[in-house]
Amino acid sequence: MGKPLILVSNDDGISSRGIHFLIDIMKELGEVVVVAPDSPQSGMGHAITIGEPLRLTETDLFDGVRSYKCSGTPADCVKLGKHFVLKDQPPDLVVSGVNHGSNTSISVLYSGTMSAAVEAAIEGFPAIGFSLCDFDADADFSHTAEYIRQIAQSALENNFPKGIALNVNFPHKQREPIQGVQICRQANAKWQEEFDQRHDPYGRRYFWMAGNFVNFDSEKDNDEWAIANNYVSVVPCQFDMTAHQAISAIKEWRLT
Repeated sequence: MGKPLILVSNDDGISSRGIHFLIDIMKELGEVVVVAPDSPQSGMGHAITIGEPLRLTETDLFDGVRSYKCSGTPADCVKLGKHFVLKDQPPDLVVSGVNHGSNTSISVLYSGTMSAAVEAAIEGFPAIGFSLCDFDADADFSHTAEYIRQIAQSALENNFPKGIALNVNFPHKQREPIQGVQICRQANAKWQEEFDQRHDPYGRRYFWMAGNFVNFDSEKDNDEWAIANNYVSVVPCQFDMTAHQAISAIKEWRLT
């Protein structure tokens, strides 16, 4: 039996430090193919490109690794990875990241990193999005390596649930080692936006989004608590967004 085939993507762009770090680890586990955006795509969510052509260009950025840069979004990258680059051999695992910044709680909906993983889950592939909760340009990824290796290896060796993508977040590097891994839920937290209204030199109005992150969750079984307490958080995510618990209540409306 040959090495497992691992497709790597991200949202920070093919030249980012995080994807180079992730590729080096994945090369230890299997044959790696990269399809990643040619420029940063943070906050794109699950956007796809439909109004303009997609460009896909082979690169030599990574020694011994077949890699392509794509003009589209992270979801586009996974689609092209499946339908073009790997059309004759589906991947055994799709990984995205390592994102430079947190994708905990509600951020999972906006995350380009997780959109690549979710797109892979839609296609039926085991998928993981990795993020480091540190926005510093010189952030240290080193403490995440063993956990990335362990989680990816476990995904390859075990029965990975269909239709699921794992959202894995790491705390920033601290003096104390990571306390362990918490399999948990998404926290009830969100951004409370504020829009600063400004004017350009021509007097035309524009807006700059700002705001604060607010955590409404006081429990200990969620990703925000895990990160705050120096644990790795692992949240299984699904793309079926049906609120099953609300179906019976809506049926009582007796709509015709």
